[in-house]
Amino acid sequence: MTPTEIENYVDAAAAALNLPLSPEHRPGVLHYFALASGLADLVAAHPLGVTDDPAESFEPISLSRDAVNKRLT
Repeated sequence: MTPTEIENYVDAAAAALNLPLSPEHRPGVLHYFALASGLADLVAAHPLGVTDDPAESFEPISLSRDAVNKRLT
């Protein structure tokens, strides 16, 4: 998703849910959705076959904003 598409999605989702989004929270919400969009692109780039199984466990890692932004560009 482009930054404009992300902004439009966040605005529409917040409106649909009647969820107020304060100006100070907006940059963080947009950043999260950009991250989620980039992760979705990575997952979608690797189609799964019928014999592929899910992982037994998930261990999240912590990335700095700079590292995340580099991965998304």
